[in-house]
Amino acid sequence: MLEPAWKIGEIRQQVAVIDGKVAPSIVITNARYLHSMYKRWMQGNIWILGDRIIYAGPKMPVNIKGTEIVDAKGQTIVPGYIEPHVHPFQLYNPQTLADYSTQLGTTTFLSDNMTFFLELSNKKAFSILDQLKQLPFSFYWWVRFDSQTELFHEHDLFTTTTIHEWLERRDVLLGGELTGWPRLVAGDDQMLYWLQAAKAYCKKIETHLPGASSRTLSRLKLFGADGDHESMTVEEVENRILHGYAVTLRHSSIRPDLPNLLKDILDKKLDIFDHLMMTTDGATPSFYEDGIMDKCIQVALDAGVDPIDAYQMASYNVARYYNMTDVHGFIATGRYATLNILQDEYHPIPVSVLSKGVWLKRDGQKVLSLEGTDFSTLGSLDLDFDLSEEDCQFSMPFGIEMVNDVITKPYKVSVHTNDGHLSEEHDECYLMLVDRQGKWRVNTLIKGFANKLQGFASSYSCTGDIILIGKDVQAMLHAFHVMKKMDGGIVIVENGEVVESLPLPLGGCLSVEPVEKLIEQEKALKTALAERGYHHGDAIYTLLFLQSTHLPYIRITQRGIFDVMKKKVLFPSVMR
Repeated sequence: MLEPAWKIGEIRQQVAVIDGKVAPSIVITNARYLHSMYKRWMQGNIWILGDRIIYAGPKMPVNIKGTEIVDAKGQTIVPGYIEPHVHPFQLYNPQTLADYSTQLGTTTFLSDNMTFFLELSNKKAFSILDQLKQLPFSFYWWVRFDSQTELFHEHDLFTTTTIHEWLERRDVLLGGELTGWPRLVAGDDQMLYWLQAAKAYCKKIETHLPGASSRTLSRLKLFGADGDHESMTVEEVENRILHGYAVTLRHSSIRPDLPNLLKDILDKKLDIFDHLMMTTDGATPSFYEDGIMDKCIQVALDAGVDPIDAYQMASYNVARYYNMTDVHGFIATGRYATLNILQDEYHPIPVSVLSKGVWLKRDGQKVLSLEGTDFSTLGSLDLDFDLSEEDCQFSMPFGIEMVNDVITKPYKVSVHTNDGHLSEEHDECYLMLVDRQGKWRVNTLIKGFANKLQGFASSYSCTGDIILIGKDVQAMLHAFHVMKKMDGGIVIVENGEVVESLPLPLGGCLSVEPVEKLIEQEKALKTALAERGYHHGDAIYTLLFLQSTHLPYIRITQRGIFDVMKKKVLFPSVMR
């Protein structure tokens, strides 16, 4: 259940508009708008007071003294778009991503809490959430039940008390995404209890089940799963629908599956569009250069999906699934005044955007930025230790080989590693994971990342620990010192010079720059990596997932080199 959005006095004022005693703040006339329940384009007028739709239909208000009249003749109006699966920490921060997305019509996020959960106490995290709620934007959240890596003190972080405090918040709508589901299958009753608690709070459970068999889907449904966003084929979509899952189709920087999935759904004449949603699944900044949910809608339109179904998958279907059609995804009496005014239904980038009654975009121009959130509780990286050549000892008999952007497997090391420099004739590099407190390190080799990368350092990672990669130990140490001096970020060093850098001053993992500028910074970084031999699709996701044990087959973690399939540490981290 969502929090009551309006106080008694506000509701009385809203009713007074119907009675003609109070004038609405805005009336949009000659509106051709999508009615989500009828699934039809309607013609009429939309009355708004503050952040709420007072009436949508054929009538005009009696009292329009001081009312802003907006003539929408020749245009089309749809509900603000909802992104149901957001990781708002992919270099950008929640506020900068929201500010960017509003101009493209996405005005509601359901967001991952992982970074806040790992980096902050609940009290500090909730302070940021409460500030974000004051913006003319709609933020909702997930609560995680596992870290999707191997932490030294995971049991101290993921406790019943801390998880219940998140579940008690009304702006937390779901538990997940459940990357640690194998623990449930293996008999982890603590996690099962958390799922039951989430269900008791009327939260949905989102799973992470790539390639799941019918048997796995059945078991997870019995544990409490409600939805999944990992379908990669139409057969996987059908299997999830068969078991009663809500299905979210993905179009992200590492899994741009949406065009093929929609084509196959249409080819098979599956009448399931009322039960589908869409997501960009926390894509990295440059993927958003040509859109967010508007991009997904355009993909659906291009695939031949009926326009109403395309818009519903990015608005009403999400709101209905999360039990919030009383305020979102619906242009009708009582809902938030969150509207996208379009040229027509075949052009999903809005001409004008109204979010909670506030104009953010008018006639193609940005008129208001989202700002004012204080992220200072995330702190700065503030590394109080140094690394030396003594830390850079590499004698591991095997290393980590990249299969693609995010899948890694073990391989036998055959090159000489002890002189501090590796040849550019092969694609093996030194790899270090270093505790951000300087207490431990893990040293190995990585194959397939690059063949001409001298020194690379990143404070952006799954856990906020430091990643060093390179052919040359001195260049890696140089990159580390530059990254430390700039108080967090990503740095490439070559021949004693900084080739490229991307500052991340918020906790060493988030930028403060507008997404438009961040896109250019990320593209420059990726270009520099590509020139040095990185040939996979998304280097930012590679950094994020090097530690992630929800993916096969071998990972570098706080506890050491970890075999995901055998669930054991092969080589432990070394205390410094």
